[in-house]
Amino acid sequence: MSDTLEISRTPVLYLSHGAPPLADDRQWTAELAAISAGMKKPTAILIVSAHWEAAPLTLAATETVPLLYDFWGFPERYYQVQYAAPGAPDLAAQVRKLLHSPATPVYDDPNRGLDHGAYVPLKEMYPDADIPVLQVSMPTLDPRELFEIGRKLAPLRDQGVLIVGSGFTTHNLSAVNLGGPADAAAPNWSIEFDDWAKRALAAQDIDSLIDFLHKGPAASIAHPRTEHFAPLFVSLGASEDTLGKAETVVDGFWYGLSKRSWQIG
Repeated sequence: MSDTLEISRTPVLYLSHGAPPLADDRQWTAELAAISAGMKKPTAILIVSAHWEAAPLTLAATETVPLLYDFWGFPERYYQVQYAAPGAPDLAAQVRKLLHSPATPVYDDPNRGLDHGAYVPLKEMYPDADIPVLQVSMPTLDPRELFEIGRKLAPLRDQGVLIVGSGFTTHNLSAVNLGGPADAAAPNWSIEFDDWAKRALAAQDIDSLIDFLHKGPAASIAHPRTEHFAPLFVSLGASEDTLGKAETVVDGFWYGLSKRSWQIG
């Protein structure tokens, strides 16, 4: 692949999005704003969130519908957040073309709004909500299958589409103290898994990342259920040709959970 084509391709992101209160972390919001400021404005955004598993693969609303406040027990102000991004019917048509087959159909859910894994980070990156957004479900948590989906979506990068996987690099809410300070020292299992993931991606060791439950230290503690790490594999598949350009754009911990996020390409 020529250097010219690589330069023209839109980067791919994997973001640790946290719960809605992560938007109160001024460092995190500033880092997300810096990510968007450092790249060309995308023509559209395709986002895969840890909070939507649906098989077969399903496309959310292709026109603007109310947000999905898929969380409970938070102060009322978090349920008043708005993000009325335009729908992306043209992008949806391209995704269907790239992914649909008799063996792997693509469904539509025209009433599903963006969930907090999508709108929380996008509101910080593109607060004007003027870029069409399409959310796509995860039809499986199998890393290899998600990687292949990302591979099939990769041509969208040549059209200025920003592909975003939104999860959390470590995610075990039962093993951290959510009643303590957000900047409390992270537990060893979170630190060790975060460091391993950073080094594995820097080495472009995709096989180890795909086999993270066996290769990553304390992986079953860092991810007792794997839905928050799973979006990374869509991002890796979509950026396979530019993995050598992966860089950490957010790091640190929030309530002991790793906020590490990558921009690839």
